Amino acid sequence: MIKRSFFNPAQLFISSFLGLIALGTLLLRLPVAVNEPLTWIDALFTATSAVCVTGLAVVDTATHFTFWGQLFIMLLIQAGGIGILSFAGLFTYFLKGGSSYENQLAIRDFSNTNRLGEVFVLLKRTVLITFGIEIVGAIAIYWSLAETPSELAVSQRIFLSLFHSVSSFCNAGFSVLPNGLMNELVLYNYGFQFTIACVYIFGGLGFPIAINVLKYLKHLLNRLFKKWTLKGNYHRPWVITINSKINLITTVIISVIATMVLYINEYDHVFDQHEGLGKLIIAFSTATTPRTAGFNSIDFAQLHFSSILFIMLLMWIGASPNSTGGGIKTSTLAVAVLNVISLAKGKDRTEIFRREIATISIQRAFATMFLSLLVIGLGVFAITFFEPSRPLVDVAFECFSAYSTVGLSLGVTGDFVPQSKIILILLMFIGRVTMLSVLIALVKKVRYTHYKYAPEELTIN
Repeated sequence: MIKRSFFNPAQLFISSFLGLIALGTLLLRLPVAVNEPLTWIDALFTATSAVCVTGLAVVDTATHFTFWGQLFIMLLIQAGGIGILSFAGLFTYFLKGGSSYENQLAIRDFSNTNRLGEVFVLLKRTVLITFGIEIVGAIAIYWSLAETPSELAVSQRIFLSLFHSVSSFCNAGFSVLPNGLMNELVLYNYGFQFTIACVYIFGGLGFPIAINVLKYLKHLLNRLFKKWTLKGNYHRPWVITINSKINLITTVIISVIATMVLYINEYDHVFDQHEGLGKLIIAFSTATTPRTAGFNSIDFAQLHFSSILFIMLLMWIGASPNSTGGGIKTSTLAVAVLNVISLAKGKDRTEIFRREIATISIQRAFATMFLSLLVIGLGVFAITFFEPSRPLVDVAFECFSAYSTVGLSLGVTGDFVPQSKIILILLMFIGRVTMLSVLIALVKKVRYTHYKYAPEELTIN
């Protein structure tokens, strides 16, 4: 482990992703990984997209890469989704039977854990939950393909199921099927489509929320069992944390509203080839994938213009914090909305569930929103500079998708010039590590001061 005297946590976090991207680029350039030669820029783009769990592609993953190339991509997705430092930390922990104090401090800093003793407990739970859900997801996907007529061998179905499960949980959006989830093999397989959606939604909730929810469900089952066996009242207090409540409620509200909006707007348009429950499932998938995974069960270029703008908003919002998804995060949106409501009511503090939201959380929320729009705006400006004839909506859609690590496209990613691809690479990377982490890595941290200046109110609006 690199000593803390050389790198701060943000620099260590960013360096791990840069190293993994470099390794992935070299692996994808190997002759054994491709059916056709891959340029350096396209290899870098694909590796960045996989490590940053985005899913944007300049070549067809299903046809351009061999089995080994697809395996490399899956491993890059897995490492990028959980975090390469998590793997390194656990490897050191199990190899040596423990971990140094410095290693625990370093991993605590990027895992957002306050208690030092819980660092490796959290990491072990994170990895176990990840692998557990991916295995269950792969089994469910394989089962959903059982009744689908195809010429795929059993080994191919196993790899297809495992790849899509990993890609779903890590919110990557890569597929080894030609044309993605629009492939005829799975387009009308609504069990497959719904299973994929469930896996990437769970991956987009975030590891702390997933752990909290699983613990709560375990508590409920234990309570029911004790009540049934002891024939009496059994009470052991256990709560869903405020963080989990806010993110879960926000996720449900956004998912329901988005599904209704797209279902109504595209009912007789893009969704017209589906019927009954299938149409609702595809609408649900289309509404949830922009916030997390980036799987395409429809041709997004065929959507109404209003739906495309709505999809861009969903991509910007993204998934929950500490998850494999991107965007500004659901908690950021919730805090911003609650703060606006508090201001409208004339309150000087923001409250929810009988708790006051810390000022630092509000500051981070608005800083995250501002920086995201700034970076996306600069990306749109730069690409339109290199490609002035490209429609603005196409460029904006790609930039929102790249920064939010979604992976959806209007079908123009592969047509971009190398300069534009480099800009998208930067957007994917910054979106994955967050602009705040980049600033923290570059700007020297100011030491705590024991004085405060007199406050001054500025004229706003």
